[in-house]
Amino acid sequence: MERPVSIEAFIHDLPKCELHVHIEGTLEPELKFKLAERNNIALPFADVASMRASYAFHDLPSFLTLYYSGMEVLLKEPDFYDLGMAYLAKARSQNVLYAEIFFDPQAHTSRGVSFDTVIRGLRRAQMDAEQQLGVRSQLIMCFLRDWSAEYAMATLLESLPYKEWIVGVGLDSDEKDNPPSKFAKVFKRAREEGYLLTMHCDVNQVDSVAHIWECVNLIGVQRIDHGCNSLEDPELCRVLAERKLGLTVCPISNAFVTDGPQTDVIGRMMALGMRVTINSDDPAYFAGYMEENFALVQDKLGLGPAGLATLSRNAFEAAWLPRPLKDRYIAMVDAAVA
Repeated sequence: MERPVSIEAFIHDLPKCELHVHIEGTLEPELKFKLAERNNIALPFADVASMRASYAFHDLPSFLTLYYSGMEVLLKEPDFYDLGMAYLAKARSQNVLYAEIFFDPQAHTSRGVSFDTVIRGLRRAQMDAEQQLGVRSQLIMCFLRDWSAEYAMATLLESLPYKEWIVGVGLDSDEKDNPPSKFAKVFKRAREEGYLLTMHCDVNQVDSVAHIWECVNLIGVQRIDHGCNSLEDPELCRVLAERKLGLTVCPISNAFVTDGPQTDVIGRMMALGMRVTINSDDPAYFAGYMEENFALVQDKLGLGPAGLATLSRNAFEAAWLPRPLKDRYIAMVDAAVA
């Protein structure tokens, strides 16, 4: 007689899809020290432990300050390659089979690092990870919303020679006083160029619900990143469910920058038929990749294998993939439950 599989083993083995991870947010302290030595950069920390101890955030701005300062070690193409490979290897070790990865070119071009350097390093990592590890991935280029729409448009135009390597565009960074409408022209041009669209609507920000409505009605996004505050408006929830728009919720991340992981939000969204997904966001800073996020949701909600599999299916359904490939992955999720 076979022994029953533990819920921990089920979470580990469940085929996963990650749709909300910032590649710069996967820069672990060990790699940061390695790149700093390679590039002759002095870090303000004695060791990895003291660096990790500095990762104490109470809101989104306090996190972003440390997040951007940590990027100074990323200067050359091999740095971005190592960053990409490290994340994809970690993801694959947790049975993530497919990932759509955010990158922030403006955070690098503003420091004098060329767009070409950034994307070629990441692209090479993607190709090697698919061949060597069996994990597929696509890139989503994010604009920094606390900078000007003109800079975002210039970055969009700079991306066009590489658009075969970029599946879509997003919007991240500090949301305060930076609504989606600020970038309407940029996203309109991005759509015309063939990019798919998503935007961050971070948790408990000023005018969160209004910003989600702008994403839906003005920008016309295919997904919304975070979007927890949609539950404040029943009509918005109905529209999101009806249109099957993916919502990329990040429980462990939420616990660092808000008053908790918002796991109750996930349960309520599932009950309303909304296409909610589980993601890691910036796992090097929040000490939790996909497996840890699924474990937290299971601990708080007690979903069991069927509920956890629903979250994984939601992610593959919301992924920017051809239908036959989605079906292949979803069949693997179904097999894991069976």
